[in-house]
Amino acid sequence: MSNGSGAREFAVETDFHRKARRPGGVTRNQAVGDAKAQIESLKEEFTDWLKNGLERLQSAIQLAETYPANATLIEDAFRSSCELRDIGTTVGYELVTFVANRLCEVLTAIQNGAAYDKELIRCHLDALQLARQDTYKNVSPDQVPDLCDGLRRAAERSISLAGRIGK
Repeated sequence: MSNGSGAREFAVETDFHRKARRPGGVTRNQAVGDAKAQIESLKEEFTDWLKNGLERLQSAIQLAETYPANATLIEDAFRSSCELRDIGTTVGYELVTFVANRLCEVLTAIQNGAAYDKELIRCHLDALQLARQDTYKNVSPDQVPDLCDGLRRAAERSISLAGRIGK
């Protein structure tokens, strides 16, 4: 609220605040530091998980390409892509998150009636293989605009073309 409304802000002592300050607790900085250290320790495991996740996604895509009318297979591919999207940035693979998110959008469009564009999906899978490499760790989409803009334009063209053909 604005100051002119007559509302006042005041600190409220909560049970959480009291517990956080009692002896034996940890400071916020210590808790954040411990959490970061825990994430660091999991990053090595993540590279294995990422490799396995990409293999699962590629298998799901391969089945979906064989049976593109099977909605369950498209859903499996979508879920696999979402898993990659949801954890990538946490462990320093922001580009994986970006590409996986773009693939999720493409698969959602297919679920909503767009044509299955094998080349577009292959392009995203290739981009994911590239993004998972150590040289692209801690690289943001802004640092590789050609790749990101190319994926975006290809997806938009494919989806809009499918919309025009369907009309």
